[in-house]
Amino acid sequence: MSVNQQAHTGPPYGQPQPGYQGYQQPAYGAQSLPGVPQSQYGAYNGPMPGYQQPVPPQGYFPSLGFPSKGSPVSLNSDTSSLAPNFIGSLRALPTSGAPPPASGASHPSGHLAYSQFEHGDVQNGIPASAAPMQRPPASQPFLPGSAPTPVSQISTFQQYGPPPASVQQLRNHMAGMTIGSTAASAPPPAGLGYVSGSFSATGSGLHTPYSASQGPPPATVSEGLPLAQPPFPGHTVSTQRLPAQVPGFTPPPPSTGVGPSSYPPTTGAPRPPAMPGPPLPGQTVAGPPSSQPNHVSSPPPPPPSAMAGLHPGPPMSGLHGPPPPTHPPQPGYQMQQNGSFGQMRGPQPNYGGAYPGAPNYGSPPGPPPPPKRLDPDSIPSPIQVIEDDRNNRGSEPFVTGVRGQVPPLVTTNFLVKDQGNASPRYIRCTSYNIPCTSDMAKQSQVPLAAVIKPLATLPPEETLPYLVDHGESGPVRCNRCKAYMCPFMQFIEGGRRFQCCFCSCVTEVPPHYFQHLDHTGKRVDFYDRPELSLGSYEFLATVDYCKNNKFPSPPAFIFMIDVSYNAVKSGLVRLICEELKSLLDYLPREGNMEESAIRVGFVTYNKVLHFYNVKSSLAQPQMMVVSDVADMFVPLLDGFLVNVNESRTVIASLLDQIPEMFADTRETETVFAPVIQAGLEALKAAECAGKLFIFHTSLPIAEAPGKLKNRDDRKLINTDKEKTLFQPQTSFYNNLAKDCVAQGCCVDLFLFPNQYLDVATLGVVPYQTGGSIYKYAYFQLETDQYRFLNDLRRDVQKEVGFDAVMRVRTSTGIRATDFFGAFYMSNTTDVEMAGLDCDKTITVEFKHDDKLSEDSGALLQCALLYTSCAGQRRLRIHNLSLNCCTQLADLYRNCETDTLINYLAKYAYRGVLSSPVKTVRDSLINQCAQILACYRKNCASPSSAGQLILPECMKLLPVYLNCVLKSDVLQPGPEVTTDDRAYIRQLVTSMDVAETNVFFYPRLLPLTKADVDSDSLPAAIRNSEERLSKGDIYLLENGLNVFVWVGVSVQQGLIQNLFGVSSFSQISNALSTLPVLENPFSKKVRSIVDMLQGQRSRYMKLIIVKQEDKLEMLFKHFLVEDKSLSGGASYVDFLCHMHKEIRQLLS
Repeated sequence: MSVNQQAHTGPPYGQPQPGYQGYQQPAYGAQSLPGVPQSQYGAYNGPMPGYQQPVPPQGYFPSLGFPSKGSPVSLNSDTSSLAPNFIGSLRALPTSGAPPPASGASHPSGHLAYSQFEHGDVQNGIPASAAPMQRPPASQPFLPGSAPTPVSQISTFQQYGPPPASVQQLRNHMAGMTIGSTAASAPPPAGLGYVSGSFSATGSGLHTPYSASQGPPPATVSEGLPLAQPPFPGHTVSTQRLPAQVPGFTPPPPSTGVGPSSYPPTTGAPRPPAMPGPPLPGQTVAGPPSSQPNHVSSPPPPPPSAMAGLHPGPPMSGLHGPPPPTHPPQPGYQMQQNGSFGQMRGPQPNYGGAYPGAPNYGSPPGPPPPPKRLDPDSIPSPIQVIEDDRNNRGSEPFVTGVRGQVPPLVTTNFLVKDQGNASPRYIRCTSYNIPCTSDMAKQSQVPLAAVIKPLATLPPEETLPYLVDHGESGPVRCNRCKAYMCPFMQFIEGGRRFQCCFCSCVTEVPPHYFQHLDHTGKRVDFYDRPELSLGSYEFLATVDYCKNNKFPSPPAFIFMIDVSYNAVKSGLVRLICEELKSLLDYLPREGNMEESAIRVGFVTYNKVLHFYNVKSSLAQPQMMVVSDVADMFVPLLDGFLVNVNESRTVIASLLDQIPEMFADTRETETVFAPVIQAGLEALKAAECAGKLFIFHTSLPIAEAPGKLKNRDDRKLINTDKEKTLFQPQTSFYNNLAKDCVAQGCCVDLFLFPNQYLDVATLGVVPYQTGGSIYKYAYFQLETDQYRFLNDLRRDVQKEVGFDAVMRVRTSTGIRATDFFGAFYMSNTTDVEMAGLDCDKTITVEFKHDDKLSEDSGALLQCALLYTSCAGQRRLRIHNLSLNCCTQLADLYRNCETDTLINYLAKYAYRGVLSSPVKTVRDSLINQCAQILACYRKNCASPSSAGQLILPECMKLLPVYLNCVLKSDVLQPGPEVTTDDRAYIRQLVTSMDVAETNVFFYPRLLPLTKADVDSDSLPAAIRNSEERLSKGDIYLLENGLNVFVWVGVSVQQGLIQNLFGVSSFSQISNALSTLPVLENPFSKKVRSIVDMLQGQRSRYMKLIIVKQEDKLEMLFKHFLVEDKSLSGGASYVDFLCHMHKEIRQLLS
């Protein structure tokens, strides 16, 4: 038992039970105990009140099947069916050698190692009734020559075949489910094959240290997942970890980065007891407008049964019936499982939440309880994987000289040394070893894609791409495919020619570029030329690369402010004008230039447009009104776009006057399309590219081109017409976007809606021009201004390339076939963007058009042509070389799950434009099941169908995929608005891998565990309510919002230190920033928040959530491992569902 565990309503597992005092429980190892009556019941479905396991005697280790002193294994008998070596709890390592205290005994502090909630706390997931869950096991390493690990583990859930004849066999059956990673192992009981695996376990007390030298075995999650077919004795089963130190047995290699956990225990939080005082059913949970986060509105009240603050749990149907039949079902008959998935839409009966204690089984007292559902600690943990990657790969620089290297995870802080391949900050791939043939790619179903962020910001300690100037002749290129000179080009004939690495064409080296070769065939100036030695670099473009063959003018910024009644009344207009006065001094500028070359202009609008002449020679600004919005033109040329320094006093005067001029406006209607047209015309007249910053508050219903109507209709959700909610309501904006791209007019849109605004339509132009959308629902000055101003400052100051065109070239055998992101395409190869900033990514999918060879690998070259903020035309080049394989195992060993999820989310979010959401969800599940089934069939050693075996690199695919499926776009709760969904859909489409990672699986930090004297963050914990303790304060961030959750029992001193109030009840939900208090805890928490804000491209909204408060429902929406109110499955349930899907595919 965990030291901090709350009392159960039933006695805790692992303690002697009334009525069974003298018995040893059979069923947990591989051998019968003398004097124990043999069970006539089938597998265990959960605890019965009053019947609890006693502790096995010291020295008895069920996993070995015989008493033994030397093997420290957890004696917690509540690990029941889960082979003691199942994968595990991500806890600190107990000191090796000594067995942990018997369950029931309190753990000394060193033994917080065990799960926060022992397996006895059935919290959520498949109910413990007809479908007992077991530990997922680990599969064998697929490295040639590595020794598999023996372990006897058989599925508990005998669906077919006769019941076990003896307790010995019953034990063997029960041991079968593990998820595992074997480090040190014991020989299996005779007669059982075994496999090694990959995760650490809570089952045994010993955590074997991870050795980095070993190759990654696959993760096996062998379960009593809804089994359709049990493993049989004699089947190969992989295990997690065995008791250590068996003489003469060589341990197999543990998995990469997933050994037993090295991170601290999950904060030792006790499970919160039932909470009083919830909202009543029917009470709405939405907070005041000010509490709306940027994109999510509060979710609905939970079903009444969940209201007691219980943890989301599995459907409880079936828990109250009699125990399962003692005879197995007939072959071919699949047993009905509790919590079985169906379509995973609406809530299931009785799904109120996990029960606070043992369920009340109506069954008569019987023999020892059978095994329980899958323990959340036994399934792959994102936190553990992230932690292991940090520990193993965070200290060394990532050197890019080797082809096909998988980079560290996006969550690891590492340094990159460019030695010929682009940094993973610029390009990340779904796999770094791609199949040689299209048949193999189709068989695996792993999408081959690259997420490219051409202008990514680098940390200060890394060097920016060098700018290479070849003079008037321009960059050296292949004659045939026009690829740019790069490290992979092969120089021949003494350096007079080069052979293209993309198309194999031979091209003459221009005389000015000639250089001799050394004895290895390399040019002697190899290290002097960035384009020959680095993966990323820039060329200065010649006039041939410019529009109309003339060099571009510097770009312009035009600020276009809505001055309708809502904007003025909310204080927004005054706020924007005040901010612009100082912000204009921070326009982006080129390297060492003293001032920015960007010119600025100003427009205000409601039903008509007002242009301002701010020419430096004027004493006062002049306003010109254009009321004919149907035929937009710019009424002045000279004096509209000006240099900030020259016109500073006139601009300041204008910004002072605008709020006064419109202070008494009564105009509520606005136009929108004419505003964009006006900006476009101004840039055309000035013959330059640029960006429009539009600040807009309401649905444009005034009579004008692009006028919209309110078409919001929640009744369309879950119908075939739902896709229309994501589509623009008129094609007018698509045509306008096309004109903007042609001129290099990028649009950034700041929205301040109090009601439906039709983001799906208003967002078309920003989206297709490479711009951004920012949304502040129910904008209130006091709570939202800080976030808005931070976003505006960053948006104005960040690096942008204008009038950009990107092309991705590939070596023969594959080609780019599909593109995702904020851009426009007029042909099949060129990605066009009026503006591309440092936060935007373009995701490219590749398909085979020929065979690839293992020897030569595959190459990508991304070339971006753009105009810098000083008006310089440049080419930025990124090169990447990948390996090619003929074995599927090599593909699966070199995948990157975070990038794969980034691609799958974008693919799905585009799918909702043309298909019903349910179809999109089903196809996602199906594709992932096929990916995992192909691995199971072709790469994993034969083992029982009762095991879920996951590739080591993809063991987080199910948990992350479930987060995508439960996201607001694909499965909205009743409180999520149509605009929220359209906004998120557009946002995610141009996110990079780090942003999608934290967006779909938020980061949850226990603030009370932070070390106030160190710079480091506290260790993150998993996204589940059962990990929260009511005595602690937690921070959750997802890239858009930062929640600070305060438990009801937090010490008064902590509340005083963080919030400056004396009690829990006085904490205000309205805070938009934490108060600045002079004490170590306040400083530490604020520094953590600031650090997180600095890592994100948008300023996250701070939301204070008090436990049992109405806002807590919103917070729980982000605890993505739990079942969601909108019907999304819990992680445990979804893993079972994936297992079922995989087995259907395999059968």
